Amino acid sequence: MLVGIPKEIKAQENRVGITPAGVHALVEAGHTVRVERGAGLGSMIADDEFAAAGAVLAASAKECWDCDMVVKVKEPLPAEYDLFHEGLILFTYLHLAPEPALTRALLDKKVIGIAYETVQLDSGALPLLAPMSEIAGRMATQVGAQMLTKIEGGMGLLLGGTAGVQAAHVVIIGAGVVGLSAAKVAMGMGARVTILDSNLNRLRYIDDVYGGRIQTLASNAFNIAASVRDADLLIGSVLIPGALTPKLVTEAMVNTMKKGAAIVDVAIDQGGCIEVTARHGATYHDRPTFMHEGIVCYSVGNMPGAVARTSTFTLTNATMPYMVALASKGWKRACQDDKALARGINTHGGKVYFKGVADALGYELSCACELLK
Repeated sequence: MLVGIPKEIKAQENRVGITPAGVHALVEAGHTVRVERGAGLGSMIADDEFAAAGAVLAASAKECWDCDMVVKVKEPLPAEYDLFHEGLILFTYLHLAPEPALTRALLDKKVIGIAYETVQLDSGALPLLAPMSEIAGRMATQVGAQMLTKIEGGMGLLLGGTAGVQAAHVVIIGAGVVGLSAAKVAMGMGARVTILDSNLNRLRYIDDVYGGRIQTLASNAFNIAASVRDADLLIGSVLIPGALTPKLVTEAMVNTMKKGAAIVDVAIDQGGCIEVTARHGATYHDRPTFMHEGIVCYSVGNMPGAVARTSTFTLTNATMPYMVALASKGWKRACQDDKALARGINTHGGKVYFKGVADALGYELSCACELLK
């Protein structure tokens, strides 16, 4: 199979869809890998390293899209839509529920869109989303701590406080990989931490492991409102795989927060779970924040891109086995052999195969079980 790795064109996106180890694995399996020149520089991977692993260096993005399979990190942007072609396997984060134009382009060109974020094990775990969720969660607390400083528009709080001065209160909505990663960093920095989730078993687990160091609360409108009001730093980390994120924190709740408080909405990739950030939309690393009624708000849609080298190697460690399976077996056989990968199919032949996308954008849902017969 001919596999293309184009350079990411999203603003301040420095990750790349493959490492030299991934190139080596594909070439060893008999495939040809085209890597666009400069694609790895943001992750400190030189063209020579890709070439030494067996890649063919391509002078343009078009050469990389003119392949059997394209492997990326982030969802394609409008400038790339014309490069789609029928039968192309696109393996990347897609986040289609809030992206009607991208979804329409994939359907019109009959692209086989397999989304990292909806590859799901029988246990419910998301093996290709979890690595970036862990990084985004850890970053959320670091970013939030900086936003609370006076120079960033915050109230001038040190997250962990000092002797005789109370630490900041970090409130986290959602106790999944992002939420717990954020909580661990916040706890390590000395903050007071409250985490809310609707899954009581998840809260029991956190309570058992972390005891009284993290306060757990059942997620409901009453508890969310009270916690948001008291938060110095609010982190939104709600996820429904592949679907639009519910807006659990309303603007009215945000308006009760203290002046100089901070918000980080990690869920913005799927539409955001905080009404204020969802309405504003995603920000970028060059201008990551905006102000709302004296509150500093951060809604960068590709947070791990800021720590690109760590993120690239972390992500490709997880994607590589799936990438090799798709190239070696073809998409259909690979998905027949691996139910988790089959759940990643979002589009094929002009039809939508993922319920969250169909529900969000009003498409008829097609059944993957029929597709894989």
